[in-house]
Parts: sequence; C-alpha cells; structure tokens
Amino acid sequence: MAKIDLSINKAKLERAVKRARERNIIIPTFAQQKNPEMVPNNIKGELNSIGLWDIHPRNLFRITWKNEPVESGGKYGGVNYIEFPSSLTGTPARIIALVGKWFPTGAHKVGAAFGCLVPRLVTGQFDPTTQKAVWPSTGNYCRGGAYDSTLLACESIAILPEGMSKERFEWLKTVSGEVIATPGSESNVKEIFDKCWELRASGQDLVIFNQFEEFGNYLWHYEITGHAMEEVLKRELGKDGEYRGVALTTGSAGTIGCGDYLKQLFPSSKIIASEALQCPTLLQNGFGAHRIEGIGDKHVPWIHNVKNTDMVVAIDDNSVVNIMRLFNEDTGRSYLVRKGVPEALVSKLDLLGFSGIANLLSAIKFAKYYELTEKDVVLTVLTDSMQLYGTRIEEYRHDFGAFTEYDAAEAYARDLHGETTDHLLELTYESRKRIHNLKYYTWVEQQGKTYEEIVAQWYDPNYWTDIQKQVPEIDALITEFNHLTGLLK
Repeated sequence: MAKIDLSINKAKLERAVKRARERNIIIPTFAQQKNPEMVPNNIKGELNSIGLWDIHPRNLFRITWKNEPVESGGKYGGVNYIEFPSSLTGTPARIIALVGKWFPTGAHKVGAAFGCLVPRLVTGQFDPTTQKAVWPSTGNYCRGGAYDSTLLACESIAILPEGMSKERFEWLKTVSGEVIATPGSESNVKEIFDKCWELRASGQDLVIFNQFEEFGNYLWHYEITGHAMEEVLKRELGKDGEYRGVALTTGSAGTIGCGDYLKQLFPSSKIIASEALQCPTLLQNGFGAHRIEGIGDKHVPWIHNVKNTDMVVAIDDNSVVNIMRLFNEDTGRSYLVRKGVPEALVSKLDLLGFSGIANLLSAIKFAKYYELTEKDVVLTVLTDSMQLYGTRIEEYRHDFGAFTEYDAAEAYARDLHGETTDHLLELTYESRKRIHNLKYYTWVEQQGKTYEEIVAQWYDPNYWTDIQKQVPEIDALITEFNHLTGLLK
C-alpha cells in the first residue's frame, strides 16, 4: 500500500530517455550517492571544471554528503560534518552535525527532491517533454526541486511563502520556470497546499511533488543520510563511545527518516522531533507563526513515522535569532573566542542556518534531559548555511540595532548555555498515537488520503520497511534508464 509506485509507462519513458540522450543527462544511483567512489572516472573528470552550483547535468553526481568542501571543481572525500565542543554547547555530550552547505544549492533538500523526481522519471510516470514538476515548499525543497528539474531538462514551478528570505526568491527566478509566492511565512503550509489544488484545477499537465507526502523524500534520507551518519559513527564512536540519538526539526519529516535507519542499527537509540515553540503542533496540538526558516508547521507530515519517534521538543525562535547573531556578528564571534570556544570552530559557525541552530538546540535539550556524558554521541544535521540568509542579518540590525557585547553575553548565557529541558515531551504509546492521529485532519479530510492507509501507517508492521526495501529496485531502474540513453558507453 505504501510503496513508491514504480510501474512503467512505456511511451512516456521512451520520450524521457530521448530527452536525456539529447541533453547528455546521466542519472546517479542511490548507491553512487552513498559511495561516490562508484561514480565512473570520466564523470569525476568532468566535475573538475564544474562549479558546485552550476546548472550542469553532471552536478547530479554531487548530490551526496561527500563532496569536497569547495565552491568549484571539487572531488569527493568523507562525509562533511562538524563537532561542537562543550565550551559552545554547555553539555559534555558530543554533538556532531552533518553539514549541508556543500550540496548544490547549498542545502541537502536537493537530495530529497531527487528522491521524489527521479523514480517518476525513470519509470515514465513523469514526461519531461510535456509535463511540469511542481515543488510546494517552505523554502529549500522547492529550490532543490527547481534545480534538479533544470538539470534533468524538466520544466518546474516553485511554490513558497512570500515571507521567506530574499535570497531564496532571487535565486529561484534564475532557475525555475515559474515562482509562486503564497501568503504567510514558515508555518503557513496550508496555503501552499491550497495553491496546489488550484493548479490541479487549472487544466495544466502537472505532477505535484509534495515533500510532506512524497515517500521519495523519506527514502532518500533513510538511505543516503542514514548511511552517512553510520559512517560518521564508525569513525567517531571509538571503543567506549555510545550513540544515543538523532535530534532534528521535523519540517517535512524527510530528514528524520535517517533515524529509522539508525535505530535499526542501534535499537536503544532515540529519535527526537523538534519544532518551534511558537507553533507547538506536535507538543500541544498547537498553531502559530515563527521565524525558524527551514521547517514548516501546523500539521503532521504524511511521511513522518510517528510511531518510531521517542521525544518531541520545542525551540524558541527568539533563541534561534539571538544565536544566529551571536554566531555571525563580529562582536559575537569575538565573545565566543574569549569564552574558550576554539577560534577554528568559531570561524565556521556560518555553516548553521536557522534550522541548523534549532537542530543544535534540540540536541542540547536531549543531552541535558538524559544527562549525557562525554562518552555519548548525539547526531543532527545542518540543513543549510547563512549563505542563504545574509539579508536577514541586515534586517535584524535595522530592526534591533547593533549587536553589542552585552547582547553577545546574554545570547551565550541565556539562549545557548541556558537552554533548558522545558517544552519537552518523552513520548509514550498514547502520546505517539495522539500525534499520529493529527494526520487525519490534514491528509484524509483535506488532501485525499484514505482512512485505510492512515490506519496501516500505525498498525501494519511492514508499512515503513516495505518502502525502505525499494532502493535496489529504484537503482536498477536508474541503471536501465542510463543504459537506454547509451551515454555511458
């Protein structure tokens, strides 16, 4: 029931293959994204002269956590990650984060979009010669979808709230065929869904890739991000270390799919779902607006495996904004160095965008609640970096004035080291089911899902594992598609 549909439409597939042949498009497999050493040497050679964000089909092979961290001509290496010392976090636990900046577009959502579009393309369910790919999002996902579409010679429509950062809109205009701004800001997801229904009724030939319901999003992170985290743990745990859990803002609930993979390897580990305190949907069935760009709220995503989630935490967006300034203003960085945070790390704190800061705070909450020690490892993700939010710094300077040393001291003591275990819920069977049941109102009543499937998500023991087992079949379809184009000969 839950599986990604991989049935073949032969006529559309032939047109997709012809388009790929004409545009010199070769598609990487999931296996190659996990292990880029499997990428053919001639493609690696081509990448030497291609920039990380260039509109070039070979950059499909840079949809991996293992890009060399350079802007142009990079090769492959290990997983990009960073560890935060206790002098910064205020907890002895080892908090390690995968770094998303070194994906094309500067965010890992380009991988989630790949996981949604490519299975439709290689089965002929999406025809790049006649159809448009629609990418509804609160930001990075529609950027990644528009980018992937362009690399795969598909027309695209990007949808995102009008309150998102100026950088997102300016870049999208250069990549996507059409950009639609919906009312509101980060938490206004319903307005995005409404626009999708409007487009469906318009008579255009469209395929809507809704990240909140597309299992390709979940599967890409289960397989690619999950394996990347496993590699980091193999390198960092050592003889006495213990992996405790992964803490992530839910957003579309794609990234948190990596927790399902890790829990299969480490059954006692925890999955921590995080959201904005100003919009505590998971925590309190609540609603509201917030400023943590990169996550969306006021509903529970269809692809969130709630039954496998262990804890919900809520992060104050005021803390996120204050820490953003602490990490990026010269006064804040100088203060951190004086407080003993290594200067080499301070110089890299722009690797954390707003959701990355929220993820860090979520990991700190989790570590403090369980009183974790220096032997314990907590994982998280830096979805994007401040490269995508430069204008926000100027806006906050204008609205709140210069960031002084007093501001730095307050942010460090109150918002970073002072992060508490308030607004946290350790989930029971009952509270998990309460959160899962919230899906009904969005997905069954409004978005056309069936009662039978929402019940299966909770009670069918094979529902999620059946999805996870589809990677080999998808890779076989990608390999066959590339064979049909003849471009790998």
